Amino acid sequence: MAEVINMPRLSDTMEEGTVAKWLKNVGDKIEEGDILAEIETDKATMEFESFHEGTLLHIGIQEGDGAPVDSLLAIIGEDGEDISALLNGGGSAQPLAEAPAEIESSAETPVAPVAASTEIPEGVEIITMPRLSDTMEEGTVAAWLKKVGDTVEEGDILAEIETDKATMEFESFYSGVLLHIGIQEGESAPVDEVLAVIGPEGTDVNAVLSAPSSSAAESTVKKEDQVTEQSKTPEKAAEVISSQNGQRILASPLAKKIASDKGINLSDVTGSGDHGRIVKRDVENYKPSASVAPVAAAPSETKAAAPMAPINLPVGEESMEEVKNSSMRKAITKHLGASKFTAPHFYLTIEVDMDNAKASRAQINNLPDTKVSFNDMVLKACAMALKKHPQVNTTWTDDATIYKHHIHMGVAVAVDEGLVVPVIKFADNLSLTQLGASVKDLAGRARSKKIKPDEMEGSTFTVSNLGMFGILEFTSIINKPNSAILSVGAIVEKPVVKNGEIVVGSTMKVTLACDHRTVDGAVGAQFLQTLRAYLENPVTMLA
Repeated sequence: MAEVINMPRLSDTMEEGTVAKWLKNVGDKIEEGDILAEIETDKATMEFESFHEGTLLHIGIQEGDGAPVDSLLAIIGEDGEDISALLNGGGSAQPLAEAPAEIESSAETPVAPVAASTEIPEGVEIITMPRLSDTMEEGTVAAWLKKVGDTVEEGDILAEIETDKATMEFESFYSGVLLHIGIQEGESAPVDEVLAVIGPEGTDVNAVLSAPSSSAAESTVKKEDQVTEQSKTPEKAAEVISSQNGQRILASPLAKKIASDKGINLSDVTGSGDHGRIVKRDVENYKPSASVAPVAAAPSETKAAAPMAPINLPVGEESMEEVKNSSMRKAITKHLGASKFTAPHFYLTIEVDMDNAKASRAQINNLPDTKVSFNDMVLKACAMALKKHPQVNTTWTDDATIYKHHIHMGVAVAVDEGLVVPVIKFADNLSLTQLGASVKDLAGRARSKKIKPDEMEGSTFTVSNLGMFGILEFTSIINKPNSAILSVGAIVEKPVVKNGEIVVGSTMKVTLACDHRTVDGAVGAQFLQTLRAYLENPVTMLA
């Protein structure tokens, strides 16, 4: 069934939003969590993600266009689905449409004339938990950046609020003294719960908080009347907001940042947002007028003035390029993110003496039609060590730990679009030369995009080698559903102690990343000891 996506209210003062950029086109497949568009609010340009899956059937607001909150933004549904009824208004979200009716009905109810004046003093503002995403039902105060008694200016960051999507800064839209904090750090509360009270110092907060809820509605109506009054007298509103004579210039945080980066004085920029608010496009499109020539100094001043040293200002042009994330990059992000955020990683590093390995490799490669790399030797040593330490060759599930009796070795290979992991099946049954041939074949077909999907599935352990790039030591993210991954560094020559003497030796560091749910520290350490024994005595791998 098709889902109607409306323009979200991304801040508690947002009345309309502008689609800065669409990241999806009509006909594109949408996954839950995909970024649909970048939406410019009255405060910032924010990414808006989809909470539904399907095909993007309709775009209701084009790039650069603005529309009120709850306007039809897009429709997502099944490919080929008939959405004519939704476009004709039959599928508009009724709960959102009912809200004005409730306000209207409450407006019809007579209100005692004294309520507005006695219940909430003038200048006092009740701040409620904002709805910072269209699925947000409650928020958690991650941190308060102001405390009771602090003076708050319009635009100051009051708190960091954790929603169901992210932790966001929440700025004040009023000036005054922070009189009351209604939700403490770490506590959660539903949307519209009292978050804070701002007003003149000395205000009786208890009287404000005990005021009937109807007064809040009156306050809202009062604010709407003020906005309407300002819209009727745009000249006056613009004068207050954009005045340079000590008045605050109204600009979105993103506009302020861009202006700061470019060295633009906001007082010279004309805002195109509501009531003259300066937004992103105003700063990006700003072109400075010709500067006025400085007035010549009087002759006496010229003689007295000290010579000015020339100022060397940086000259250049800022540029950037936006490259759309490929499907492979998205898949890598999703896969590794799931591993990093669910598996409790810990890391063990050991240094291996590679002198014997270098000598053995040289002898093997002197044989006709034989080519063995150090990576092949590491793979063989890992396969043999896994046979002795089966706890490392496991997979975690919520119900059980699965011990794999076969050894399928994953080998991380860098390609143009990211990283792939071809799998060498039954690696423990292959010789060094067979392992080398398998790696060369799989890696070559992976880089030319000719590898089959089933050749990248089923690994039980993975090896990632950056030694050829001169990397001495690093850690890797476990390749789920494996329980461990080995990171291999470069072989370096350095002073080492052998038989009580300092000599030049070749060493290599390897780091084992383990999933602590299946592999304990002692098990991982024992695996590395066995691995080192094989690499420092390669003849044992030929038996």
